[in-house]
Amino acid sequence: MIRVTSPAHPAVICVASFLAATALNAGTGIGWIDANTNLTMNADLRLRYESDWDSRNAAGVERDDRQRGRVRARLGAGYALTDDWSIGARVRTGSPDSQQSPHLTFASGDGQQDSFGVVPDRYFIQFKHDGFTGWGGRNLTPFWQQNELFWDEDATPTGLAVSYEQKVASGNLTATVGAFYLPDGGYDLHGRMLAGQFKYTLPMHSSRLTWAAGMHFLDGQTGPTHLRNRNGERDYLIGVASAQWSLPVADRPLAFGVDVFNNFKNYTAAEVAPLPAANARETFGYVLSVQWGQLKQANDWVVGYYYAHIETLAVNASYAQDDWIRFGNGTQTDSSDFKGHEFRIAYALSKNLNLMARLYLVQAITTVQDGKRFRVDLNWKF
Repeated sequence: MIRVTSPAHPAVICVASFLAATALNAGTGIGWIDANTNLTMNADLRLRYESDWDSRNAAGVERDDRQRGRVRARLGAGYALTDDWSIGARVRTGSPDSQQSPHLTFASGDGQQDSFGVVPDRYFIQFKHDGFTGWGGRNLTPFWQQNELFWDEDATPTGLAVSYEQKVASGNLTATVGAFYLPDGGYDLHGRMLAGQFKYTLPMHSSRLTWAAGMHFLDGQTGPTHLRNRNGERDYLIGVASAQWSLPVADRPLAFGVDVFNNFKNYTAAEVAPLPAANARETFGYVLSVQWGQLKQANDWVVGYYYAHIETLAVNASYAQDDWIRFGNGTQTDSSDFKGHEFRIAYALSKNLNLMARLYLVQAITTVQDGKRFRVDLNWKF
């Protein structure tokens, strides 16, 4: 049973404020804002029930089963300075100690709750013209990906990115490069990343093929504040190759995907520490996925399945997704050294409101660590 020890918890107040603002369905009342067509604002809210059970840590000790109520709220704004130049910003909930998660626990079976926190995770200036896009500041990574097994979209880097899209044969080729400082918790920066990617999209009758290949060099620096297992001090040279084939089936998109990750660094035992020296060669990962459906209008639905096999050093575990596993600590997820399944189903209650349920069945590759997780999310965009 989930217990709420404080009904006035700030996360609950935050949720109530968002719901009230949405229910009013009105402008701000400030004339220059409501009448300004150059200004766009967006917000979204997530309420989550989460259950973890049948889980052991790396030493084989059983973890207590856990049930939690969680919340995420985000508010963003953009302003068009000219036809080509714009600025944008966003704030989100989340612990200042985490670069991976914007969620706050407001209810749990053991009575534990998170302190209220807000992180400014996007603030940038952008230029777009004739296939060219460039931005500077803090933003989502500019590289195409079909899931977050390599990079969690909440881990927003700070730096410069440039991309150019050009028609090539019957498809579109996009080249993207970027240089960034990396997040260490919600506010701090630690380490750097240089990265580039080529993406090619080819329409084929009613279907579409997308290929992408990129290289990411993460330059480790000493003394991170929040990152675990020396993930901020160790260098990574990770190649990512992805492919997706999408086609309509019964008027709904059916997408098959594959992703392959390989870390080309050759590590010594000292560089791998505090991880076991045997993990030095655990540098490969892959994801297989299939998803059918979409969530655009009321009564739309999605069903999907993912299989992931991510070795210990195939990705930087401090920047990959934090959905699948309970490995790590309260604010930092160790998102590698696991294999397992995700099953998902979602239903759109309206254009802006949907329910998504996901089941994760996971076990570690090099230890006995494992776990099962079930989530139900109510997602509301407005």
